[in-house]
Amino acid sequence: MRPLLRPAPLFVLASYLLLSLVPCVPLLLGRQVPELSHILLVELLAWVAAWSVLQRPAWFHWLLIPAFLALPTELYLFLYYGQGISTHHLGIIAETSPKEALEFLGRKVWLMGAVMLLVIFWWIAVQVAARRSPALAWRGKSRWAALLLLAAGVALWSYGWEFGVRAKPAAQKTVAAASGARPAGSALGSAIGSALSSALSHVGITASAGSADSASDEAEEEEDAEEDSSPEHAAIAGAGRTGWQWSQLPWWMRSPLGFDNFASSWPFGLTARGVDFYKEREYLADLGERSSSFSFKAHQPEKNDTPEIVIMVIGESSRYDRWGINGYERDTTPLLKQEANLVTLPDVITAVSATRLSVPVIISRKPAMQSLKDGFSEKSFLTAYKEAGFKTWWLSNQISFGQFDTPVSVFAKEANVIQFMNLGGFTNNSNFDQILLEPLQHAIADPAPKKLIVLHTLGNHWNYSQRYPKEFDKWQPSLLGVDKPVYTDTKIKPQLNNSYDNSILYTDWFLSQVIHQLKDTQQLTSMVYVADHGQTLYDNSCNLAFHGHNTQFEFHVPALVWYSDEYRTRYPEKVKQLVRHRKARLATENIFHTLLDLGDIQYDDERLEWSFISKQFKQHKRYVDSYGWSNYDNASLKGDCREVIDKGKPLKQEK
Repeated sequence: MRPLLRPAPLFVLASYLLLSLVPCVPLLLGRQVPELSHILLVELLAWVAAWSVLQRPAWFHWLLIPAFLALPTELYLFLYYGQGISTHHLGIIAETSPKEALEFLGRKVWLMGAVMLLVIFWWIAVQVAARRSPALAWRGKSRWAALLLLAAGVALWSYGWEFGVRAKPAAQKTVAAASGARPAGSALGSAIGSALSSALSHVGITASAGSADSASDEAEEEEDAEEDSSPEHAAIAGAGRTGWQWSQLPWWMRSPLGFDNFASSWPFGLTARGVDFYKEREYLADLGERSSSFSFKAHQPEKNDTPEIVIMVIGESSRYDRWGINGYERDTTPLLKQEANLVTLPDVITAVSATRLSVPVIISRKPAMQSLKDGFSEKSFLTAYKEAGFKTWWLSNQISFGQFDTPVSVFAKEANVIQFMNLGGFTNNSNFDQILLEPLQHAIADPAPKKLIVLHTLGNHWNYSQRYPKEFDKWQPSLLGVDKPVYTDTKIKPQLNNSYDNSILYTDWFLSQVIHQLKDTQQLTSMVYVADHGQTLYDNSCNLAFHGHNTQFEFHVPALVWYSDEYRTRYPEKVKQLVRHRKARLATENIFHTLLDLGDIQYDDERLEWSFISKQFKQHKRYVDSYGWSNYDNASLKGDCREVIDKGKPLKQEK
């Protein structure tokens, strides 16, 4: 024991202990760490595995290089965003070039360099100490016993992976649920944090798992979990991936430790996040491959170099009747109502109330009644604009990797310039949408004469009070300062609704800033805004909140078009038709066709009857995802929740 108390071994052990305690950092910040005991158990097993297989720290210390280098970022994200490095952040690092990072960091590059040098020095110091600590070598019978147990565990896990584990009997599940059993499942200083945040948020380009589109997305995750444990799934698993017929493991042999536990651990868990990142990249590439050879053959009727800017703003979780400009009793849109050349669209419907399903319908020709199907064989309006000679941008305050995000980012990948700015996710603290204004300014200043710029905002997504700065906390009491309010608690209904209205007030300011940037160019410019879906907010006696509930509040979305004086002079007929059709029955399916018409872009098999700025426009049937495909315009609205019920028989859905 005495050799272990010497400075070198103590330094090695203390360093490894500090790395292992990284998942506990949120506790120091007054936050909870879900399944912390599972995470710490995973860490212990990982250390035992590494030490027993490779025997000495001097021989496995190189495996910890990623963890050492990522530690400053991990701590910063914990401090300011309540989460560690995710697939999204790995994407930012992977797709940001050194040149882009250096250009933005400017003087802060020296601080970043100093931080990295300190971390590298620490790693080297531990390596030197490990080489001088032969006492840390694991020898003897205990090591062999650990190796045997490790081999048995790997064999058991491999068997379960190959042939499956039987689901827990229903009666047992009920007992477990009733007893409250849970499912498996700043050190750096503000200066360093600021530099890291600036570098990541400005030059970020790709992606994270799980957008957490609130209640509906969580419900989908639960359904997936139930499907995985179904008898049918068990039978398939029992057959084995190799085709052999072997018995499944009994349910009580299911490991309480999951992939998420390992991914949340430190330092070895970073490899699991890397695996998840790789799988998402592969999935994204697969989706992109389906439409890789597609072309619109788009063009403008007369080739010209007249400067032109079109901006498409995709809103998030915003409902029509909470906008003052649409008649709401509260003045939630004081700036937009002062704008000339702004046309609101009072009757726009989204077919489905989930971002990953609704956005593809907005930005491509994907039919609404195919929105539940994965992928699409065509590209988006980004490609059509590129073919017509426009330089394209996708600037997003959302996330690009994960079950709920990749179906959108596959289209975003079509842009010439791609930046994902969100460091915090959806339900945690994250950047406000104003973070998009600086890259927007850079895009507008780009020398390319013709530009299409997409702004994908975080908008009015839960937690509403974290979507706006304090100066927009107009209606109170609100949830501002409440870290994780329980949205299912109807006692917070007033605070929830006030916070939501405050987030609309901030959206008004954001859109006004975008318009002012366009005005300053004194060029041919236009902007379209539409929300992906709305929200239910415990309306009157309705006991539902958020989305995924088939209510009118979720299908009826705000939308508007703004154009410059120069645009009106160039395209007077388009403006005339816009005003003429503003009150028409519209759907998000119309946006693709209208946006191309807005840029005066023609293409093969174009359908101008779907563009509401064309004199050829015709209204179409509008179907929404409510107990099948229900005809929205032939439906009744049930109760205070205004649930959409088709008066006829809804059409069957195919997934």
